[in-house]
Amino acid sequence: MSKVVVFGVSQWAELAHFYLTHDTHHEVVAFTLDHDYIEASTYKDRPVIAFEEIEKHYAPGEFKMFIPMSFKRMNHVRAEKYYEAKKKGYELISYVSSKATVFPDFNCGDNCFILEDNTIQPFVKIGNNVVMWSGNHIGHHSVIKDHVMITSHVVISGACTIDDYSFFGVNATVREETIVAHDTLVGMSVAILKDTSEFDVYKATPAQPAGFRSDQLKSLSHKPELADRKPTHASSKS
Repeated sequence: MSKVVVFGVSQWAELAHFYLTHDTHHEVVAFTLDHDYIEASTYKDRPVIAFEEIEKHYAPGEFKMFIPMSFKRMNHVRAEKYYEAKKKGYELISYVSSKATVFPDFNCGDNCFILEDNTIQPFVKIGNNVVMWSGNHIGHHSVIKDHVMITSHVVISGACTIDDYSFFGVNATVREETIVAHDTLVGMSVAILKDTSEFDVYKATPAQPAGFRSDQLKSLSHKPELADRKPTHASSKS
């Protein structure tokens, strides 16, 4: 068990506190935040300490840190705090949900936040400071590098390489053996079928209204000829 200082007081920090409390042996002892953003001296009945002087109160040799920050500025803000904490001498923990599917020899870097229902197949490598929200599929032999954000229900097929600072929106899909270059933004419901270039942005075409009301539909079946067919009853033979 480690005594952990969590960075932030946002919803992400609240989630981190919940997961660490209920799904690990770690103990959250305090929260930390940049001085200019502190609005209260406590959060979750624990002290909130300015990040600028956190090491004076919670020595790096005795306490560890977790930085569950969002994808702001394509994950670069989270990365900046990650490196600042490392420079202060803190060891950063990772959280991998007990409800994620992983296999023997699974390994990830530090400060990863991997939630429930992720399926991570054998021979996958995950770097540092990676966030994987719930319900993703990471195919065998894929490499997820540092500071990546994968939201929910993303499919990364086998033997892909995901470079630093990439972002994947909900329901995105990546074809097998594809290289996603650093700082690529893959929007919701986008299918990536070939290698990307650095700083590429991909967005899907949003669905459009069909032009008629739902109460005008006779059937929701995609085969209306079947939906309109009257049921037949087999006659019993005596």
